[in-house]
Parts: sequence; C-alpha cells; structure tokens
Amino acid sequence: MARLTDKLNDALVRAAKPSDKQTKLADGGGLYLLLHPNGGKYWRMDYRMGTKRGTLAFGVYPDVSLKDARRRRDEVRRQVVDGIDPAAAKQAEKLAKTDSFEALAREWHTKHSRKISDNYAGKILSRLEADIFPWLGKRPVKEIQAPDLLAALHRIEKRGAHETAHRVRSNCGQIFRYAIATGRAERDPSADLRGALTPVKHKSMATIIDPKDVGALLRAIGSYSGAFATRCALQLAPLTFVRPGELRYA
Repeated sequence: MARLTDKLNDALVRAAKPSDKQTKLADGGGLYLLLHPNGGKYWRMDYRMGTKRGTLAFGVYPDVSLKDARRRRDEVRRQVVDGIDPAAAKQAEKLAKTDSFEALAREWHTKHSRKISDNYAGKILSRLEADIFPWLGKRPVKEIQAPDLLAALHRIEKRGAHETAHRVRSNCGQIFRYAIATGRAERDPSADLRGALTPVKHKSMATIIDPKDVGALLRAIGSYSGAFATRCALQLAPLTFVRPGELRYA
C-alpha cells in the first residue's frame, strides 16, 4: 500500500490504473483511502480495542478532505486511548440526534397529523416551532425534566398567551407519551405541571335562552332560502348540537 501525502491527487493518479480489485492507500494510524474498481474513493480507518478489531467510515473523497480525515482519525485514536469504543460512541451520537425532542416531536406530528385536519396540524407544529424547539428542540427527550418544560411554557405566559401555554403543554405531553411508547423515554414530565400554569378564564358565549326567541330562530331557519347545503346544515344544527366545523365535515 502506497503512503498518502499532502499531494493526494498525484497519489491517486498513480493508483488509478485499471483493476478489478480494491486498492488501499494508507496514511498511517489506521487511516487509508479505499479505491473501488468503479472509481469510488472512501475513507476508512481500522482500530483495535483489546482483542476487538473495528473499521470506521469517514466519508467519500473529495467531499471529505485529507485534512478532515486525519482530524477524525486523531479523534478516534484519543477515544481508544481513553478506553472508549469509537463505533459505540458514534452510534450513541447518532441515537442522541434521533432522540432529540424536535426529531421525536416531528416524528409524532407526522403520525398524528393523519388523524386531524391540515389546518389543526399546522397550528400544532407552528406552536412547537415558535415556543418549544428553540429552547428544548436539540436536547435528548429523556433528559428533559419538568422545570425545563415549565420554563419554556412560562415564556409563552409572559406574552399573555395563557391558553396557548396550556395547549402546548398538552401537545408536549402527547409527544412524551409517544416517546415512552417507542422506548425512548421513561416518563412524561408534563404530568408534573398540572396546576403550575395560570388558569385560563373562559368567557361565556352569547346564546339564546328565552323559549320565544328560540322559536323565532327555528322559524327563521325554516324560511331560509339560500344555498341548499347551508339550509340543510342550519336545519341539522339544532338537532345535533355539534360544532360548525364538525357539521361541515359531516
């Protein structure tokens, strides 16, 4: 195996003869460039932990330069000296990214949004992107504690959006429970925040309670001569007492 130098391109030219076998260009310390017959050039590094041998992939040349490959090699050698298995450390880092709160929340949202309207799904994601991801998004979901979530919710309350804070807490609870179900968390910290947020004051909506007025309303509905679908909806509403959106989808 030829030894790599900073004049890597010259070395590659010399090694680029037609061949049906893989060729290794070594750089020392376990690092080498693996040349495939199809022209691919892949950085690899062999290492040993006790009696265990392993190989790491650093990427494709020239996307990963010789300088970057050497830097990664040196990092791996330091890990080996410290008794850390580089392959296990790399897997743990990859898993941590997958199990970040934002990654898990988006995974949950993709599955959950199939059951609800696009408009409602968009509102949930917008709230998370604006009020939760900037503070907790990159953190591993299993490391988030109740005080961490409460601090993010208090930021929402400070701008007077108390109802939004409650809704976000509910959404976060759904995400944490999804994390528990998929084996990526052990508990739901949002459950510890019951009573920790400012209660929402609900206002009574205007309504007709006088029987005479109700009768007048029903007669007005009966004499409505507008669009057929609207007329049907108005006539069904007093019989079903559902929300307008539910009636419209029905």
